[in-house]
Amino acid sequence: MGVKLADLIIKNDISFEELKDRRIAVDFSNVVYQFLSNIRQADGTPLMDSNGKITSHLVGLFSRTANLMEKGIKICYVFDGKPPLLKIKEREEREHRKRIAESKLEKAREEESEEDVLKYSKQIVRLTPEIMQESKELISAMGLPVIQAPSEAEAQAAFMCEQEDVFACGSQDYDSLLFNSPKVIQNLTLSQKRRLPNGSFVWIKPQIIDLKENLEHLKLTPDQLLVIGILIGTDYNPGGVKGIGPKTALRLVQQNKNFDDIFKEVKADFNWKEIYAVFKSMPIMKNYQLKWHPVDEKKVRTLLINKHNFSEERVNNTLKKISNKDIGGLNKWV
Repeated sequence: MGVKLADLIIKNDISFEELKDRRIAVDFSNVVYQFLSNIRQADGTPLMDSNGKITSHLVGLFSRTANLMEKGIKICYVFDGKPPLLKIKEREEREHRKRIAESKLEKAREEESEEDVLKYSKQIVRLTPEIMQESKELISAMGLPVIQAPSEAEAQAAFMCEQEDVFACGSQDYDSLLFNSPKVIQNLTLSQKRRLPNGSFVWIKPQIIDLKENLEHLKLTPDQLLVIGILIGTDYNPGGVKGIGPKTALRLVQQNKNFDDIFKEVKADFNWKEIYAVFKSMPIMKNYQLKWHPVDEKKVRTLLINKHNFSEERVNNTLKKISNKDIGGLNKWV
């Protein structure tokens, strides 16, 4: 879901040239859902190989990662581990929405409504162990670090950014800010436009969010920003306090420094301290390894061409772009 902080946050455009040689920790689940939702055939079904195995995630991952590598950006992917107990409710609600979408999808197919078929097919995306494992295999074969977080990937990425082991977290969500990530990069894609739900397009470019800049602008501490997130809703208390949006939450926090009083005033029907504690005590791995290696072309070809029927010509053309790069400085922090 992600916390809805967009109305409060300052974002600045940043060029790919400015990101060259920068290390960026990307929240894998954030991007893989994009690939599985959007890389589909005209009838709404995901891309598949000759054996009926889904390949949308591999198509998106290989293409986008290669493009960023060609730009000289040092990507590493961070995978989610075991979710906090408080996230179970949100997962149950997501599964409920998917089942409703499946019912609507079946009806849309019966009525031969192409628009609705495409719409509802995007709402039933599920990550399988096979998708996760194959994605890790491809990322590793492309020479990039795979970081397995013990719990939330965004918390792990935020910690890595705090330690200055990476320049920024790469995510479309704002949750990393609640985990105190100093910087977040959004729109980390070479696509120049994005389709909106109404079918129109908007032009996009990479943007950077600086936590310190935003805290100073909003006159907040990191804890106050976290409380704003809890008021409007996180993955651990979906929906937040009914009727409280970002601007109202900001006003409440600015006017009252006592968090207990704020949640009593708004009559919250959840234990805010429990949610606060989840953010503050999220398990992270401290002994991660960030090492980049040359592309293992054989492993890439085996996975994509031999196993999943990718076009040999396209795979080889992409490999030429990323295999001839100077890797001498891959593990140098810039």
